[in-house]
Amino acid sequence: MSIVDILAPWTAVNDALGLATPIRDAAHHAEMLAFVDEAFERFGGDDAHPIFGLVSIVADRIREYEARVHPWPELPPHELLRALMVEHDIKQSELPEVGPQPVVSEVLAGKRALNLRQVAALAARFHVPMEVFTV
Repeated sequence: MSIVDILAPWTAVNDALGLATPIRDAAHHAEMLAFVDEAFERFGGDDAHPIFGLVSIVADRIREYEARVHPWPELPPHELLRALMVEHDIKQSELPEVGPQPVVSEVLAGKRALNLRQVAALAARFHVPMEVFTV
């Protein structure tokens, strides 16, 4: 494969998502979030699906933007999740975004890391940047 072979597809993807530059504003941020949401809706949590390579790049852009616009204290993800659960009065069994209660327990104990699907779902639920769960 040569650069010429990928130029047209790359141009189409870049025109659609604006990946060549950082996220410009809240509207562009919303478009990127919608893309990630649609990818998870259509392809589920199959991290091996080819679209998730692109989702990972988009997620990096989202994290960069959110860190720039909404800086958060750097807490380990499991501590932040615990704080958000207390703030919102949520029990471990009420976090289907993470998984069943034993999985939530492992995450809260710092024994299990959150995957990209879980991070995106928690960020959407708590209306926080994805980056806060990936420190």
